[in-house]
Amino acid sequence: MNSKPTLRDKKKEATADALAEAAFELALVRGMDGFIVDDVVQKAGVSRRTFANYFSCKEEAVAAYFTDNVSRGNEASLLALFPPDAAPLDVLYNILKLQFTKEFLHKLRQFVSLANQYPSLEPYILSVFHRLQIAAQEMLELYAHDRYSDGYTHLLAGAVYGAFVPILDGRLNVMLPGETELEGSDAMPFEQYLNTMFGYLRGGF
Repeated sequence: MNSKPTLRDKKKEATADALAEAAFELALVRGMDGFIVDDVVQKAGVSRRTFANYFSCKEEAVAAYFTDNVSRGNEASLLALFPPDAAPLDVLYNILKLQFTKEFLHKLRQFVSLANQYPSLEPYILSVFHRLQIAAQEMLELYAHDRYSDGYTHLLAGAVYGAFVPILDGRLNVMLPGETELEGSDAMPFEQYLNTMFGYLRGGF
């Protein structure tokens, strides 16, 4: 388990978050071609040198908006909810629900849409999903206490998180939480998709 963050750690976190949020908001409004790093630092209220301490480019800052807050500070509160013999799949289901909130899902879909429009963002899609998957896997390993091999938790997390890519890039017709079904649409509600996916996993396909 991570040690308690210091005041310095919290300040650095806040600066990184402010830069990432500024970059993402600019990308949504102007597109990736419509702003530069100077616009990001001006919006965040920091210097260009400070930006360089955290990110190498504006694309990295946009992607960081989705990864810097992944499961931050929630490990203990979540893992405490489960009895020692809870199934890893049940633990992973709740980790996923913690990460993929309604707000996060909608913004993540926006990020994928941006990446489809701007090739410079494409390499960061996999890094976002990788960070989400690794965060979940690390939490799962904390819970498992060596009762399962690293290979098992890796495969389990990979199967679950891989199932989200076609939802967000539009290859699967799934309604995100809060969306209204269009007339004549055969979109599956997100909760139904989630439960169906975990049903397959529990049944071994």
